Amino acid sequence: MVLDQFTKVLILGNYQLGDSVTVTSFFNVVRVHNPGAAFSFLATAGGWQRWFFTGLALVATAVIVWMLRRHGTQRLFAFALACILGGAVGNVIDRLLHGYVVDFLQFHWRWLAPMFPGGYFPAFNVADAAITVGAFALILDELRRVRAGR
Repeated sequence: MVLDQFTKVLILGNYQLGDSVTVTSFFNVVRVHNPGAAFSFLATAGGWQRWFFTGLALVATAVIVWMLRRHGTQRLFAFALACILGGAVGNVIDRLLHGYVVDFLQFHWRWLAPMFPGGYFPAFNVADAAITVGAFALILDELRRVRAGR
């Protein structure tokens, strides 16, 4: 959460909305505001989505904290939940402060073109990356649990 907010402060302080800087042939730093959720889901919903996603994240935070208290000794599971929690809180802070989430990492490859216009994967941030890492760690933890149960 701290790294997420730090990087967003840097972006907000050094880039204007819509700015884009090419870093490599497949990566840009951009400044995008996302009032919706992943892949801009409900971004044009009229404003109610800000409070819906904030409330949803707060409920998820409570559930994750409860789960961490019950299963904190399970290292991979706790790591996964902590990543998801940190990402959710980082994006909630944005929603409460700005009314949108600040995204700035943009990857693009030609092979993505059938799925995304021009091959540009939607911009995201450190919080989104943490949530994704946490989701993969949850899957890995469950696969390990199933394998151990055989």
